[in-house]
Amino acid sequence: MSDWPEGRNGGPDERYGRGSGSPQPEGARAMPHVRRRPTPPQSPPRIPPQQGQGYDGYGETPGYDSGYNTGQVYGGGQGGGQHGGGGRGGDSGYVQTRPAPNWGRRIKVGALTLVVVVLAVSVGTYFWADGKLKREVDLSKVIDRPSEGDGTNYLVVGSDSREGMTAEDKKKLHTGSAEGKRTDSMMILHDGSNGPTLISLPRDSNVEIPSFKGSESGKTFAGTGRQVKLNAAYAEDGPELLVRTVEFNTGLHIDHYVEIGFGGFANIVDAIGGVEMDIPKAFKDKKSGADFQAGKQTLNGEQSLAFVRTRYAFAGSDLDRTKNQQKFLAALASQTATPSTILNPFRLYPTMGAGLDTLVVDKDMSLWSLGNMFFAMKGVTGGEGTSMNIPLSGQSVNGNLVWDKDKVKQLVEQLKNDEKVTVKGS
Repeated sequence: MSDWPEGRNGGPDERYGRGSGSPQPEGARAMPHVRRRPTPPQSPPRIPPQQGQGYDGYGETPGYDSGYNTGQVYGGGQGGGQHGGGGRGGDSGYVQTRPAPNWGRRIKVGALTLVVVVLAVSVGTYFWADGKLKREVDLSKVIDRPSEGDGTNYLVVGSDSREGMTAEDKKKLHTGSAEGKRTDSMMILHDGSNGPTLISLPRDSNVEIPSFKGSESGKTFAGTGRQVKLNAAYAEDGPELLVRTVEFNTGLHIDHYVEIGFGGFANIVDAIGGVEMDIPKAFKDKKSGADFQAGKQTLNGEQSLAFVRTRYAFAGSDLDRTKNQQKFLAALASQTATPSTILNPFRLYPTMGAGLDTLVVDKDMSLWSLGNMFFAMKGVTGGEGTSMNIPLSGQSVNGNLVWDKDKVKQLVEQLKNDEKVTVKGS
């Protein structure tokens, strides 16, 4: 006896629909079973159904989820499209909002990036500049040196080297075409706790050449007590003998040697846009090319070189020239070591390139020491330091300038002990 009602087709294997020959129920093909997407936490609560109706509106018990999606969208998403569907790309009726930007984090990341860039540029600049220094002077070859004192002593030398200059440059700068190089100016710069002191050593100073070791041969030459002009020591055996002669005649230990030639000097001035000077009295000199009116004016490289080389236009000759050299170098350092130059790459790099290419320094000179030298030079005119000529007592029979030994000894002791300088120069 069949358990199936009359009018049904098929046997037990066809119990899912009328006249269907498929093993799948018709309802499954007509209405796919779709699981409802879980309601996101941000979605507002569903609207309660009316009495007697389920959530699907077909009389289901309230709160019962049939598991079938009727296409009705719940939530407060804004309509977007023809049928008012909310969300992007057919989303389920709720709108996702982007979180507010974390400005604190962005500022920190930006600041860190800036610091890294600044450090990278600084390190790159340091090695670039360090590679340009010509460390050609070996102070270890200097023998019988005096003991070191407090502070740092630089021997700053301006040479008449024409290295790298064209024939046109030599004519323009009135340098002539002499071979080799000689010292045109010599100064001791002491940098200590009592402020910097700049002391000019006139090239015509009468000094004794002591025993020394040849910078090239390595052979020791015994001193014979011969008296010469100071610049002759440089001409005889270069910077090493000049340092040896200065130390022997003063008793002051020289820590670093710095030399710059004519061309480099002019290039530095042009790189910073000139140096402003206040010239108290007009003067003119055919040999140096100087032709200046009195008053404040900005000197370019050519004019600056003429200014520091002129001596025949002055009654004091070399002594007056050394005073002008001190005045100019202090002004140059003051106008170079400024934020407008240091923080401006369009001025900093040309200035460093122009100067470092022509600087000759000792093997132990670092960029840090070189920077300290420039700031000490700047301090000479900033009311923090002293500038002077080495004390003189007169002239020798051959016309050379004789140092006042007692005052020089007192001056050196004050420098060694890093005391305030009270000795007056010439």
